Amino acid sequence: MAISEAGSASVEYGLDALDLPAVGQEPWARRLVRVVVPKLVAVGLLLGVWELVSTVFGVPTDRFPSPSQVWAQFTDQWSQGRVTGAIGTSLLHAAEGYALAIALGTPLGLLIARVRVVRYAIGSIIAALLSLPSVVWALPALFWFNLSPMLVIFVVVMGAFPSIASGTVAAVDQIPPLLLRVGDAMGARGFARYRHIILPAALPGYIAGMKQGWSFSWRSLMAAEIIVQVTSLGTGLGQLLDAGRSNDQMDLMFMSIILILIVGVLVDSLVFAPLDRAVRRRRGLAVA
Repeated sequence: MAISEAGSASVEYGLDALDLPAVGQEPWARRLVRVVVPKLVAVGLLLGVWELVSTVFGVPTDRFPSPSQVWAQFTDQWSQGRVTGAIGTSLLHAAEGYALAIALGTPLGLLIARVRVVRYAIGSIIAALLSLPSVVWALPALFWFNLSPMLVIFVVVMGAFPSIASGTVAAVDQIPPLLLRVGDAMGARGFARYRHIILPAALPGYIAGMKQGWSFSWRSLMAAEIIVQVTSLGTGLGQLLDAGRSNDQMDLMFMSIILILIVGVLVDSLVFAPLDRAVRRRRGLAVA
């Protein structure tokens, strides 16, 4: 008996909704206050302490600039278009490398999780790559790709794909065996087994692996941009940070670090957090 698309969707929806309390939709204004206000308060306190340390305690501003100095540097860089250009360049390289990492890490993770021989052969290698700092790939990449954009993309891929592969393996390993036996009873074989049973069941854990993979890719990109200084790659946030070091501009360095943090937080908040909430809510894992 072959499993049908409509039947699988109906069974999945029914299981997800089984014995779950009804949850009302929270008004967006209330959610905005609940989520944003604490963050703004924390940032305000941090800026206040920062300003206090840099001005009241007489710390040299050329070594520890005040928030007002960093803001002045930001407005100057913004007026020159360097801020938007650096963010756009870094996001483009990160997106390209991250997409390749997903394309490599996802099927490899499925293969390791479902084929025992492959797990024994390369599972430990993937674990070893996770502990290897991705920045070490920048030096051999210089010999392989010279100063082409592939150099940075390669470093990003090597930093992200082991995490995505490992996350995929963990997500598949955590699938309850009962679901697999139910799929067998319903006739799910071959591709249908992955399409209707394995992939939907592993989705929450897989998204967590994707989120971790993005963090690794973003960190790898910043390390590569700091090490590799070449015009053909464009000026990203990492190059902007290194420019502050080269010119002894601590305010530029602080500004670059803050922008790197902000971009990372925004990507997580606008992309991965909503995706994770939607999947968890559908699976009944985000009830009130």
